[in-house]
Amino acid sequence: MEPSDPLEMAARLRLATARLARQLRQQAGTGLTPSQQSALVSVDLHGPLTLGQLARIEQVAPPTVTRIVGKLEEDRLVARSVDESDRRVSRVAITAEGRRRLDHSRRRRNAWLAQRLGEFDKDQLADVDAALRVMEALTAGPDIEPDAEPPEEPAGNGHAR
Repeated sequence: MEPSDPLEMAARLRLATARLARQLRQQAGTGLTPSQQSALVSVDLHGPLTLGQLARIEQVAPPTVTRIVGKLEEDRLVARSVDESDRRVSRVAITAEGRRRLDHSRRRRNAWLAQRLGEFDKDQLADVDAALRVMEALTAGPDIEPDAEPPEEPAGNGHAR
């Protein structure tokens, strides 16, 4: 098989990963929006966090993170506490219920993906394993500057975009 054009491969990879991410979000079963789910994961991984720290991690404006945390707090998935060194600052930490909901979501998504992978033959599974190594290498590298000019896309039928 002839290697594809890197720009065409990039478009196909972007589309496939976006579709897979959407399907996995649908399997989450948390009742949370994608923004709430993402914030809860960030608090779990990096918390306790100030709202400003969480806004930077999530790359959203402070009013947006305030709204998200308010809903998570209302659902008892996170709890706010006053910072001991600066009483003007509050920190957000995941609760036991928040961790339980995340664990449940991870199990559901992993089970769904394992079921889909179970439909593959051994050659396809070997291809997935090889593709995983490539994807892990892609995501381990340095980020491209957000305002860097992307290469021009070739003219074509646009089916992979």
